[in-house]
Amino acid sequence: MTTSLRAATVQFHHRANDKNYNLSVIEGFIAQAATEHIQVLVFPEMCITGYWHVRHLSDGEIAALAEPIATSPSLARIRPLAERYNMAIGVGLIEQGEEGKYYNAYAVCLPDGTLHVHRKLHAFEHPAIASGDSFTVFDTPWGVRMGVLICWDNNLVENVRATALLGAEVLLAPHQTGGTHSRSPHGMKPIPLELWQQRLENPAAIEAAFRGEHGRGWLLRWLPARAHDNGLFVLFSNGVGRDDDEVRTGNAMILDPYGRILAETWVAENKMVIAELDLSLIPLSTGRRWIHGRRPALYEILTQPQGYERDARTARFSSEPGQKLGK
Repeated sequence: MTTSLRAATVQFHHRANDKNYNLSVIEGFIAQAATEHIQVLVFPEMCITGYWHVRHLSDGEIAALAEPIATSPSLARIRPLAERYNMAIGVGLIEQGEEGKYYNAYAVCLPDGTLHVHRKLHAFEHPAIASGDSFTVFDTPWGVRMGVLICWDNNLVENVRATALLGAEVLLAPHQTGGTHSRSPHGMKPIPLELWQQRLENPAAIEAAFRGEHGRGWLLRWLPARAHDNGLFVLFSNGVGRDDDEVRTGNAMILDPYGRILAETWVAENKMVIAELDLSLIPLSTGRRWIHGRRPALYEILTQPQGYERDARTARFSSEPGQKLGK
């Protein structure tokens, strides 16, 4: 039985629509990870295709970026590396699914040649990109069960709990976040573009912003709770730098089942952080003991529509206040 797992998570500045460049960066990090004997390597959401620019694309341009998973030329470059280096490698792309649907997808390539794909449950990036409708939890060659939730999937507490109930012990959490313009008065706000543009001349200023309320500070309001409350490791990967008109804040981070940060960075550049996951922490972690103390008969309300639910696009971008909860 594996008692520890060597994991790494990456932040990097992708180029919009430039798959070859993005894949070359990914391949470089994979080679670096191999020298560090990494077993699980996590890259950001839609890191192969680019992210925030897609909202400006036509349906035809989305179709041109998308790839069927089975014949994906991008994954054809990643899967042999997973086998060669005995490594689980997670990467994000736009999937061309069945019946003309497209998905914000995350593919985890395992060293035994198998592939597991998660479709973002709460997609909002483009009207042509549909939301997935199932959780993704799978076994690995190390005897550890892993799950995947993409960006906004992680913000909704029910998703992480469901993933834990399905047996996930390690959660891969690829994002493109930080510095976004939240409509909440005290939510996240943008990082000034000029700070990123002047990062070489004034690295202290951009790093202060990344460590501040709209980067690391925002993450620490909720991300450690997802790990702690569910007793699982969280591998948080994120974009960094200018992404269309926003600045991603990086903050690549690995958390343990108590919500403690094992490794992190706030540098304004491409970076990989590494941690040894002590799997013996999981069984007696606070979150696992809380899960064992659940009373499912009380929770029927969690699966009953209340009438004010919205799809992710409306919930995220609407300027209207949310409806008051409860009766």
